Amino acid sequence: MKLRFCLLFAILYFAVILLFTVYLRGVNNRIVYRLYRFKADQGQLKQQLASKQLRLENLINPASVSQQLGY
Repeated sequence: MKLRFCLLFAILYFAVILLFTVYLRGVNNRIVYRLYRFKADQGQLKQQLASKQLRLENLINPASVSQQLGY
């Protein structure tokens, strides 16, 4: 009887460990996915910022200003 209980306990112990490992892998995958998504969003925001900076520099360029004023 005691041997049967120990065997059952060992099987349940390993099953719980395996389930916990699968859970941790899923959590890890979700975190990595969010990290890459945020990095992609950051890259897009950097591209938008660079585009706006170029437009601003074009607007304050002396040649552009004189052209807009008609000189």
